[in-house]
This record gives sequence, C-alpha cells and structure tokens, in this order.
Amino acid sequence: MRDTSLFIISGPSGVGKSTLVRQVLADLRGLEFSVSHTSRAKRPGEVEGKDYYFISRDEFETMIREDRFIEWAVVHGQYYGTSKREIEKKAAQADVILDIDVQGAQQIKDKMKRGIFIFIFPPSFEELKKRLYKRGESEAALQKRLESARKELRFYSQFDYLIINDQLDKAVTELEAVILATRCSLEKQTKNILPILQSFLDEF
Repeated sequence: MRDTSLFIISGPSGVGKSTLVRQVLADLRGLEFSVSHTSRAKRPGEVEGKDYYFISRDEFETMIREDRFIEWAVVHGQYYGTSKREIEKKAAQADVILDIDVQGAQQIKDKMKRGIFIFIFPPSFEELKKRLYKRGESEAALQKRLESARKELRFYSQFDYLIINDQLDKAVTELEAVILATRCSLEKQTKNILPILQSFLDEF
C-alpha cells in the first residue's frame, strides 16, 4: 500500500456525511471514495458501484465468513461494510475517504491506527430531526434513527476531529482543511523534502 491517508468520516444518520464527502471529492484532487457494501435496497438516484455495492444478505454473510471486510455492522436492520479489497485498491491510487457509521469507525480504529477519524455533528437535535423528516421515512424508522443518534454522539471524544455541519460551505471548508493539513504534516512531507535538502548539500 502506498503512503496514503485514510480519512474516516462518521456521525449519526442524517447529519450530512454523504453531502460533505461528495463536495470534498469534487473539490480536491488525489482523493478516492471507498464504496461500501450494503444489503439494503437501492434508493432512487443511487448508482451501483458509486454510492454502494448492493448485494443480498446471503452474499454479505458469505463475505463476513470469509473475513473480507475491514469493518461491518448491522445498522437499522441492514448490513453495511467496507471490504479490504476496496481499501487496498483505492489506497494504491490516492488518499481514501470513507463515509461510515460509528460502529464501523470504531472497528477500523481498533485495527488501523493510521486513519484520521472525523466526527460530523448536527447543529442540534431538532435540526437532525428535520433533516430526517425530509427523507420521508416512516415514523418508526425516524424514531429509531434518532435513538441511534443519541447513542452515537457519546463516542465523539474517540475521534481526532469534530465538525459541526450547520452551514454546509463552512463544514466543507473545515473538512478540506483537515485533509490538506494532514498532507502537509511532517510525516507526509519528509519524503518530498529529501531531494530539496540534498540539493542544498550538493552545493557544498
């Protein structure tokens, strides 16, 4: 695997993770989206292989038995997971950004210490509720997601960065700032400055 970074974006359902990730992918170069697998049905407008890999529950469970996921979880009654092959494939080309649930982020944190973990906060409980209402889900599904959000917010302190998605443009700028700052870290830049340092030495 190349010396690439993994940016793990997580937070409650409805907080706007997917919208933020889409905008960042459009703005920044050298960034690949890790497409997750799911057993849920495709929603209107979603594209196979772009939004998710849509597979059956049987297929998903086979992949679990074969240890082909770096993380997986049951979220609102459906399987979601990130395959090891997807990470390896994308990381060979560029930095990788993942949009996953809190359970999945915790699993990756246990296995891969090199990831950058970013938690997306809603501006308030009421605003999150409004956003979920706009999805047109049933009252039962809505209440289930809100209850999950209450539990998931408790884990924010385990993440490296926190972004409050109140104003989309501001949240996008902050997420891009984290990615760009990581690329400028001493660890990442050391290999790039070696020939520069050498050029100074060659002059003496």
